[in-house]
Amino acid sequence: MRKLYLSAFTICTILSNAQEIVWQRDIRSNTQDFLSQVTTTIDQQYLITGSTIHPSASSGTSTQKQNNGYDFHLVKLNQQGEQIWEKYFSGNNHDYLSASVSTQDGGFLISGTSYSGKSLDKKDESKGGSDFWLIRLNEFGDELWQKTLGSASDEEARSVIQTTDLGFFVAGNVQNSAKGYGSKDILVVKLDKDGKELSQSILGGKGLDEVEKMIPTRDGGALLGIYSRSNLGGSKKTENFGEGDYWIIKLNKDGKVEWEKNFGGKADDHIRTLVLTSNGYIIGGESRSERSGSKTVGIEEGTDLWLISLNERGEEIWQKSYNFGNRDILMGTSVLHSADDKTSKGILLGGYTQAEGKIESDDETFWMLYLDTNGNEQWRKHVKGESRKREERLSDLKLNRDGSIILAGTSAEELGKENWKIVKLGDKQLDQLIEKQDIKIYPNPVSDYAYVEIGYEFKEADILLYDMGGRQLQTVKTKNKVTKVNTQNLIQGAYLVTIKTDTNKTATAKLIKK
Repeated sequence: MRKLYLSAFTICTILSNAQEIVWQRDIRSNTQDFLSQVTTTIDQQYLITGSTIHPSASSGTSTQKQNNGYDFHLVKLNQQGEQIWEKYFSGNNHDYLSASVSTQDGGFLISGTSYSGKSLDKKDESKGGSDFWLIRLNEFGDELWQKTLGSASDEEARSVIQTTDLGFFVAGNVQNSAKGYGSKDILVVKLDKDGKELSQSILGGKGLDEVEKMIPTRDGGALLGIYSRSNLGGSKKTENFGEGDYWIIKLNKDGKVEWEKNFGGKADDHIRTLVLTSNGYIIGGESRSERSGSKTVGIEEGTDLWLISLNERGEEIWQKSYNFGNRDILMGTSVLHSADDKTSKGILLGGYTQAEGKIESDDETFWMLYLDTNGNEQWRKHVKGESRKREERLSDLKLNRDGSIILAGTSAEELGKENWKIVKLGDKQLDQLIEKQDIKIYPNPVSDYAYVEIGYEFKEADILLYDMGGRQLQTVKTKNKVTKVNTQNLIQGAYLVTIKTDTNKTATAKLIKK
């Protein structure tokens, strides 16, 4: 079993007086590991996902037959960064985990690309070539169901989301499909909460299109961010402006296209991130285009960051360009929301810079960029290392509800030995922007599980649940800012939730059981 180490995070030291390292973790490897994502649960725990060659496969320490290829690899950490569990899911060939989503019940749906047939943990035969492999897990990492989706062509899973009806969309790419339009198209599948397939569609133009990101929308649909190198034709109703464009598609809750938009200049523009705001969406990526096409901002040097703000109909509100020097790679975007989640307050970007022919002090390091809601830069910071290495890459960034930041990436001590690096940063500048409530309950009204968030600083607290007659029904002791509370046995009606901390703070809020 691979061990989780508390060690110096080689790619991160204290950034400034405004920031501090809350905790840092290093998941060590002897192989070329791939870290795909960090997924934050509703109660602020963390699932780190990627692909690795199982240690027992190379060491011979396991009696289970191994495939000697890549497996799905998952590590769950609690709010303090301590390992809760570690899981591997294996077939008899290479399996690459690309995306995961936290579900409303506290579990997960993980999605990846499988080259395996029915074997080991994989329960379905291959559909031909590579397929989507989906596994639904509970909060303890136990499998609830799994699904293999595909055809005789090669499919590659890229993104998965849960929608407001508790079902799922999974999106990826399919090559040279008999039902497709170009050399590579987009495959989108809608599933219900039990994994039953509800719809399937292929989207693409007369060329190459690759989905990079998908996010859920408030109306139960999905927004797709696609890197498009195809022109008008097939299912594509918009023309490219240049070599590669941002192609944005809005799907309704049934997976049907509502609208699509193209954004680009004359050169290559590669979309990386999508995020929901209070009045629409932020789309972002890398641009090599000068002012041309639909691009109204130029580039300073090499490859710049290009962000576009859209309303819910896909119409442009503003666009901005940012530069760190050389080739800037955008890997994560988070939006800071108000306490009632009705307005957006700021935008946090994270990524890294690749050198293109020269090395400067800030090359090959993680960076963070904070913007106001109009895209105006507020501050930028480099995440510098004590012994900075060239092979260090940021994979994902998440902004927590309390203003802290999770950074997840890889650091290679030597080629082919990529350790996973996870760090939680506290940032006083962001902390001051967070509107804290003494107590917050969500979702509210609740069906099964409610999450109680405490705004005070404390070490230990009691969460007390009362009926409206004052009778105490539950007591939950916690050390966490956000705590999961089971309401399944409550009858429909109103209840009171009271918190009492070791700092003699108390607060009460009403909970509605549906």
